[in-house]
Amino acid sequence: VARPPLKIRMEAQRERNPTCGTICLKYLLFLFNILFWLAGGVVLGVGVWTLVEKSDYISLLNSSFYSASVHILIAAGIIVIATGIIGCCATLKEMKSLLIVYLILLLSIFLLEIIAGVLAYINYQELDDELRQNLKGTMQLKYQQPGEESVTQAVDKLQQQFKCCGSGNFSDWRDSVWIRAKNTTQIVPDSCCKTPSGLCGRRDHPSNIYKVEGGCIKKLEEFILSQLYILWAVGIGIAFLQLVGMMVTCCLYQNLKEDPY
Repeated sequence: VARPPLKIRMEAQRERNPTCGTICLKYLLFLFNILFWLAGGVVLGVGVWTLVEKSDYISLLNSSFYSASVHILIAAGIIVIATGIIGCCATLKEMKSLLIVYLILLLSIFLLEIIAGVLAYINYQELDDELRQNLKGTMQLKYQQPGEESVTQAVDKLQQQFKCCGSGNFSDWRDSVWIRAKNTTQIVPDSCCKTPSGLCGRRDHPSNIYKVEGGCIKKLEEFILSQLYILWAVGIGIAFLQLVGMMVTCCLYQNLKEDPY
């Protein structure tokens, strides 16, 4: 049997082998997916850390928005990691169908990020007002009340960690159910004291309690805002990565159509 001419064999071999551009795109998309994994891990880690370490503070807010936000963060981290895995499989196996799925997922996550960012910006002031009302009411109505042990522990932890007393200031405690019902000489909880000890809350001198340092609401707002800044920075970084990833995915898809594997 006659063999085809050398020129034809070389052209056929060239068609079966990936071009330099395709190889570069594959490695570039693979690198992108590793960065995407890391970004998803950061989002997941922040969500889990907030749920584990700051769950007490979330219970004080008496609002489903903050709790839902934490769970959305965790879900978003898992989705981003799963999307990265699909992207790696699509890249390594050179499957055009998986690349399309991957591109749709990237685009969906990108659009959801934009929607979430716009809603958070629009509703931030309203949520801030809600936070102010809820925290003061929770402190005055639930502290040291039967069945509200978790709230009591959260308030004590909040006041000690942020070095504050009351929601707006230490005088908020005068109208609390705990102070009125107990008929005690105690003015503030012992957790308001700079050096907590039994019944130290009887004295409201600035040397004894966090009186001039201000209330907890301002410090809690600053804490939440600092966490939001971190999330916004991570979100912007992920969005930029997604744009790059979508462009690289489209280029790789086109090259895979040209190269018959």
